[in-house]
Amino acid sequence: MEDKRAVVLISGGLDSPTVLAYALDHGYRVFPLSFDYGQRHAREVQSSEKICSYYGLELKKVNINLRQIGGSALTDDIEVPERGIDSIDGSIPVTYVPARNTIFISLAAAYGEVIGAGTIFIGANAIDYSGYPDCRPDFYNAMERTLNLGTEYGIEKGFKINVPLQYLTKADIVKLGRKLGVPYKLTWSCYNGREKACGRCDSCILRLKGFMEAGDFDDIEYEEYPDFYFKYLKSHGKL
Repeated sequence: MEDKRAVVLISGGLDSPTVLAYALDHGYRVFPLSFDYGQRHAREVQSSEKICSYYGLELKKVNINLRQIGGSALTDDIEVPERGIDSIDGSIPVTYVPARNTIFISLAAAYGEVIGAGTIFIGANAIDYSGYPDCRPDFYNAMERTLNLGTEYGIEKGFKINVPLQYLTKADIVKLGRKLGVPYKLTWSCYNGREKACGRCDSCILRLKGFMEAGDFDDIEYEEYPDFYFKYLKSHGKL
């Protein structure tokens, strides 16, 4: 049987565990990789650990300190914005971390070279997202070409960056994850690291919008709900 090895980037949110489950479902031998990069809180790394434990996988954690660079509400003393769903318009928000996915994919390729894994999975999405430039298809196509020009493994065998959620809405992602049995109750998307998700940051709003449009309900607890999701819960007798 072919040993299809893949490095799967996992951040503990909604998308990356879905991609991990997708890779497993497609017969890959998965090597999950997460990053402690100086982000605002440890909740997403903790969620990654729980998810990998759920699937019986060993998580590789890499420490890098992007606070030395800053420039983002996730790695600097900049307030996380809270805005309505109509204000998420595709412009680049202050939660964008400069060159984050470029760095992550480069390190995933380095790890892949060492363990002989030519496929890199990432849970990026260019439909329901906050406007990050490193979530766009053109970026991943360019990164794949770069890896195949600038690494020994790429030159000899070839790297493939697999972005299976690229053109899915958040609702589509929720539906796929439910079909694959993803334990969404173990995930964490909120930009804040408090006991409950805030329900006000972009990440919370997009996540809840996805569950609502999928006709589903989120498994984690929130400090409060945006109006659209509150009305949705009320209309379904969930409040």
